[in-house]
Amino acid sequence: MTPPLSRRSFIAGSAALAAATYAGAAAKPNDRIRLAFMGLRTRGTQLLRGFVKLDDVEITHLIDPDENVISTAMKAARDGGQKDAKTEKDVRRVLEDPTVTAVVVAAPDHWHALATVWACQAGKHVYVEKPISHNIVEGRKMVEAARKYNRVVQVGTQRRSSAIHQSAHELIKSGKLGKVPFARAYIGGARSSIGHKPDGTVPAGVDYNLWLGPAPERPFNPNRFHYEWHWNWDTGTGEIGNNGIHGLDVLRWLLDLDAPLRVTSAGGKLFYDDDRVTPDTQVAAFDFGHTTIVWEHKIWAPKPTKSPAFGTTFYGEKGTLVFDDGGWHVEDGPEASDKGRGAGDARHMQNFLDCIRSGNRPNADIGEGHKSTRLCHLGNIAYRTGRAVNFDAATETIKNDPEANKLLGRTYRAPFIMPDKV
Repeated sequence: MTPPLSRRSFIAGSAALAAATYAGAAAKPNDRIRLAFMGLRTRGTQLLRGFVKLDDVEITHLIDPDENVISTAMKAARDGGQKDAKTEKDVRRVLEDPTVTAVVVAAPDHWHALATVWACQAGKHVYVEKPISHNIVEGRKMVEAARKYNRVVQVGTQRRSSAIHQSAHELIKSGKLGKVPFARAYIGGARSSIGHKPDGTVPAGVDYNLWLGPAPERPFNPNRFHYEWHWNWDTGTGEIGNNGIHGLDVLRWLLDLDAPLRVTSAGGKLFYDDDRVTPDTQVAAFDFGHTTIVWEHKIWAPKPTKSPAFGTTFYGEKGTLVFDDGGWHVEDGPEASDKGRGAGDARHMQNFLDCIRSGNRPNADIGEGHKSTRLCHLGNIAYRTGRAVNFDAATETIKNDPEANKLLGRTYRAPFIMPDKV
């Protein structure tokens, strides 16, 4: 049995590896990009299926503390013409391999930041799923690590590579909508109740200690495990982090917004009687001074028949820009629309690979991903404290509110500790 890695030995090895292999962000144009995938049950395997369709990509490692999910990912790699990848439970061991170019991080939210920082320290580029972080403090650490080690870190907010979203951005920037004082993003999910389940035995093949990683130690419960981790503050960020990040990122990007001044939120567990902790109903409002944007979710609601279940709308003085299932159109304003050019998944993955080769910043750079993700965190902090939070963007703290500031970070479980300095 391979002995566990200590925090000190891993960081020392990572620093030496980064120093030995560091040669700027760009890879040689003709090099195959060797990808390791962390977190395979759902999104990681979906991303793998996308990456294997692109040229000059090799899948080197499949990483998950649950060996029961490996076979589906391995089949996806084989179906894409890849040879069998190595399998591993611990990402730290993969980061020791100098031949790995980049890591795709699709593990639960509580693992995103630590895996990204460690990967940057080891000289790897990163594609990290949304939301980028479990809290605001570690999101800032991710940005610092990407900049210090000059790594390409692309966030899985794929709409930033979507042609229809780019054209909407151009329309709004052109001034054809005039002022846009208000914009809204929403989802109605028709999710089922997760019910109530007792704590139980860890399933065979699962390294539960490794799955928990930096999160507090708790007994195993299926309602805190696969996918249901979204609805617990230890490991997830609720629906605002799960899907709200997509809508809020689009609102912030298309309106060229930076940081909010004031955030409020209302809602709660108003529908379900089950084990989830995060709100099934939530509205969060973000005041940017000249513009207010709103996120709302009601994940119990039936999907609408006359509008998309997920949407964004921009209310301008000269018209309303509405995203629908086919693209976008402007109502009561200039005759403008854009239809049917996809959500940008393949373009987003290709952009990541292109930037590894060029050294350019990607479409969804970690700096932008952090700014959008912190909206989700601020919405949750306002909800959890039950009051408005006034945000100081310069220090990334909440003004005159010690209780709220305690929710900016977390206590880590050894040895899965975020370093003070990356």
